[in-house]
Amino acid sequence: MSAAPSLDHFLDFGITENEWRTVLAEATAFGADDADLYFEHSTATSVGLSDGIVNRAHTSVDLGVGIRVVVGDQVGYAYTEELTLKAMLEAARIAREIARGQGGAAPVPFGVRATHGSDFYPVARHWSDVDVGERVPLVRAWEEAAFTKDARIDKVQVQLADADKYILIVRADGQVIADYRPMTRAGVSCVLVDGDRREAGGYNVAGRSGLDWYTPERQARLVSESVRRASDLLRSGPAPAGEMPVVLAAGSSGILLHEAIGHGMEADFNRKGISIFADRIDSKIAPSEVTIVDDGTLPGARGAINMDDEGNATEKTTLVENGVLRTFLHDRISARHYGVDPTGSGRRESFRHPVLPRMRCTYMENGPHDPGAIISSVERGIYCETFSNGQVAIGAGDFAFFVRQGYLIENGKLTEPIKDVNLIGNGPEVLAAIEMVGNDLEIDEGGWTCGKDGQSVPVSQGMPTVKVGKLSVGGGAR
Repeated sequence: MSAAPSLDHFLDFGITENEWRTVLAEATAFGADDADLYFEHSTATSVGLSDGIVNRAHTSVDLGVGIRVVVGDQVGYAYTEELTLKAMLEAARIAREIARGQGGAAPVPFGVRATHGSDFYPVARHWSDVDVGERVPLVRAWEEAAFTKDARIDKVQVQLADADKYILIVRADGQVIADYRPMTRAGVSCVLVDGDRREAGGYNVAGRSGLDWYTPERQARLVSESVRRASDLLRSGPAPAGEMPVVLAAGSSGILLHEAIGHGMEADFNRKGISIFADRIDSKIAPSEVTIVDDGTLPGARGAINMDDEGNATEKTTLVENGVLRTFLHDRISARHYGVDPTGSGRRESFRHPVLPRMRCTYMENGPHDPGAIISSVERGIYCETFSNGQVAIGAGDFAFFVRQGYLIENGKLTEPIKDVNLIGNGPEVLAAIEMVGNDLEIDEGGWTCGKDGQSVPVSQGMPTVKVGKLSVGGGAR
């Protein structure tokens, strides 16, 4: 079965071209530079298991439309969960009044265009066609497998969540674009006890995929990594403190790239002069071996999109090319401001939220160095493997990140495991301090979610092994 979108899905809710035209005419009655209707229907299911019992099961359904009217930089936005013509017309009037347009321009005839000819997440079966009876054996098997890995395991928690989302975007310029977006996430968390010490470790995977994505290899990794992380934490100690070389592991270290650098390249922050990168286009901001992209086209990735939430085709956007800042991430509003094309980066959490420029799959491309050589180049420093959370000031680029676990590097070798490390620095300064970029790019499969202005969207991230020459590390005394 193809994941190709169909307008018939929303016709089942009584949404026809007559309703589109009537609502858009109301929204643009006073004129608008842009306007759109964003219809969304989603179903989500989750199953959780603990202590051998399936003790959490939940299914939700969401349906509604968001109506946006843009006049200059002013955005009027309103939504309704009731898809009647009366409710939609009222939302259109509210959005129109917020935007305060002058003059009038009627919507043009519509033409159907589905996902721009690309489908980056085909599935064999939609999740709504998968019975709960097929989910439960999976979570039971993961729990049982975890207990066989280590006799010190005291508790295991497992969760499997999935969703189907259908999108229909109707634009005042005559475009009608539909998309189907699957999503799934699985996680295993283990608690290990050794004497009076107790540690919890977890691992999760996520993607825009169907049930067949859970291959035997991926399921085995889901279990084994959760146990390994908990086991490493049991024997880990505090990190040293001070300024020192830091090696960022391939994969999930991309969270630092996403937060400390990526947000500063979203065009709304730059259009408003907030970002430290606002006046740095075509300037050298990193060593020549650093190339950073934001890519919506990675097949099956959690952050992949066939189109953005304004109906623009997705793309691979090169933000930093050989150390030079080339562009920002644009929605239609910022693209019009800068006189460029949108980058397919206009995203929203749901029909209840307006569009913002957002990241999709952000990563650093491969460099020339062998990962082993990078570690060997460090006499004394730390290796960061898993990150927990962080805080970033977009304007100045200052950040603080919490590294859940990693390793000491002593005389060019990974030695003792460490935990609970704080990294403190500045995004642009970290870029400039990169000394070596590995050739082992890994796109992390974790269930990453990005927050901005009260909205959360699914994203992916990754990077190769990277050496930062000097970074402030906050740890305990050794």
